[in-house]
This record gives sequence, structure tokens and C-alpha cells, in this order.
Amino acid sequence: MKYTSRPAVTALAIAVAGIFTSGASIAQSKDPIKVGFMLPATGTFASLGNMIENGFKLYINEQGGKLAGRDIQYFKVDDESDPAKATDNVNKLVKRDQVDVLVGTVHSGVATTMAKVARETNTLLIVPNAGADLITGAMCAKNIFRTSFTNWQPAFAMGKVAAERGHKKAITITWNYAAGLESAKGFVEGFEKGGGTVAQNLTLPFPNVEYQALLTEIASKKPDAVYAFFAGGGAVKFVKDYVAAGLHKTIPLYGPGFLTDGTLEAQGESAQGLFTTLHYADNLNTPRDNTFRLNFAKAYKTNADVYAVQGYDAAQLLATGVKAVGGDIGKRDQMLLAMRSASIDSPRGKFTLSPAHNPVQDIYIRQVKGNLNEVKGVAIKGLADPARGCKLF
Repeated sequence: MKYTSRPAVTALAIAVAGIFTSGASIAQSKDPIKVGFMLPATGTFASLGNMIENGFKLYINEQGGKLAGRDIQYFKVDDESDPAKATDNVNKLVKRDQVDVLVGTVHSGVATTMAKVARETNTLLIVPNAGADLITGAMCAKNIFRTSFTNWQPAFAMGKVAAERGHKKAITITWNYAAGLESAKGFVEGFEKGGGTVAQNLTLPFPNVEYQALLTEIASKKPDAVYAFFAGGGAVKFVKDYVAAGLHKTIPLYGPGFLTDGTLEAQGESAQGLFTTLHYADNLNTPRDNTFRLNFAKAYKTNADVYAVQGYDAAQLLATGVKAVGGDIGKRDQMLLAMRSASIDSPRGKFTLSPAHNPVQDIYIRQVKGNLNEVKGVAIKGLADPARGCKLF
């Protein structure tokens, strides 16, 4: 009997394994990249989820429907903006559909659960809206990225702007959930840094839109200004109710851009003249933004907004990683490194990512004119979130 030496057997085993590994890699590179959208399709934030998805798909379509030669396959779950259903919903995408990347969501409470599952399963997560500070703060992880903002960023900037406009006493009002509370806190920080004082923080349960009692309270306290965080249908009703109560005549209303983004047509005359702060505006008039807006309007027969931009940039960020590894997303560390180091040529203006994977970006001052949130200047240039509690750096 002829025996083969152990080194020869080992070498043969390695060679065979290499053949199978190479074959698996080739097979994987031909499979579609599975993208799981977990976005609201119903309820208060439904229109926001639709704009994010359309923005994402626009960029992919501009690349011929592929990234580095790989087809893109979409899976969708309506998260209903319901934190109680978040774990089950995200697991449908991660465990049932076995997606390669999660994209979502709008509601900060739901997104926080998505981040928790992404950390536990090491699934790549790109957050195209929800600004929960925790996600790129204490919950930060090498596989979690955001292409939008933290709640702190536009709120802190508006606090600074309100103080600079001479206001001394303000009241905040918001839904009692993560996004609203963090936004109000960011405004307080910026306003107090500028010498102002916040007299009271008013809240109501999400998605309650019965504002009248709180508006009566604001009228009785007579602050110099009010800062409000609402979005979608809730923002439409709040702005209209604020004007109907006559408060706008003596108490200027401010907010982050979500107060007026995607809502102006419904708000009508009530929104005219409102100042907000955000990382995007309707008339930036740059070649990049003009091309994006034209292509979006052609594709979807409606004007782009900040939510569309954030979805578009989520796809850009994913593309950066996929292209860096030539479509072989099994090269995970190399892919994540490329995403961390990315410079995104966004319609909002170019931005990079902080060590916690949140955009470092200009925050614009905007004013409503007609159906546009017109840029009036830059509140803070290159604003980075403090990422409190993040241990990535």
C-alpha cells in the first residue's frame, strides 16, 4: 500500500478547499445583493418612507440597476412606525429573507431596535432618516452607518440661530418619543449656549395631534419663541393649528426642517415665512442638486425632498463599499473600511462620516416661500455630532 505523506495530504486539502472557496466566491459574486427596506408604508410617516425608497432606487437605477456588476434584489417590510413590532419586523428581513443590508427607518424608536438587532447579528445597517442620538452614540458599531443626521444636529443649530435672533425665553413642544425629546434637548443646548433660557418642554404622546391644550398653555406663558419637533401629518396639523390660534403673530415658531419638509403643500399659507434648520434646502442651485432633482422629478413625477436625498445617499454609501471590493461583499472588513472613509457627493453638498459613522455636514437656515424651503445661509458649517457614549474612537 502506498501512503501519502502528511504534508502532501495537508497541501492537497488546502488546494481542494481553495477550489471550493473560490467557487463559492464566484457563485456569490453572481448572486443579487439583497437589500431589505424596513420603512413605514402606512400611518403618519408613510410618505417619508416612500420618498426614502424612491431616492435609494433612483441612485441604483442610475448605475444601471447594478453595483459592481451585482444585481440588487429588494425586500420590504412595513414597520408601521410601531416600536412594539420592530423586533419581529426586522427579523423577517434578517432571518427569513437573509438580506445583506438593512435600510431603515424613519421612527427613532423603531430604528433603535433595528440597530440592536444589527449589532447582535452583525448585519450591515444603513439608517436613511431616524436621528436617534443613540444609534451613532452609545449604540455605535462598525456595521452601523447613517446618511441623514442626528436629532441633535439641526436642533442645536436652531438653538444657536434663535439666540442670535435675539430671543431670550423659549418653549419647546414635541411628541414624547426619542426623536422629539432628543431634538428638544439639542435645541436647549444650542439656545442656552447662546444666552437664552428654555422655560418649559411640552410633550404629548406619539402620534397624538390634539394640540389645543398645549397651545393654550404656550399662549399663557408668552415666550419669545417656540421650537417644535413634528413631522409628516403631525407637522401639517401643528403648523395649521399654531396659526389658527393666532400665536404666530406674537410668538415666532421655529423647528428642524422636518416641520416643513414634505408638508408644505398641505400646510399652505400657514407655513409661509417659517424658519427651520436642516442639512438640505430646496434651492441650493448646485449642479449636483439640480441634476438630482431633475432626475427624481422625471422618475417619480414629484419634487425631491430631504427624505429622498437621504435615501439616495444611503445607496451611494452602499455603492462605495460594494465597488471597493469589486462586488465581493464577503470581503466585509475592506467594504466597511471604504464606507467609513467615504466622501459622499450628495445633493445636499459633499459630506464625510464621523468616526461614529454619522454625516459631518453643513446645517442650512431655510425659510418657507411658496412650496419651497429656501436656503438663507449656513447656520453651522461642517457640524459633527458629539457621538456621546460611542466607543469606536
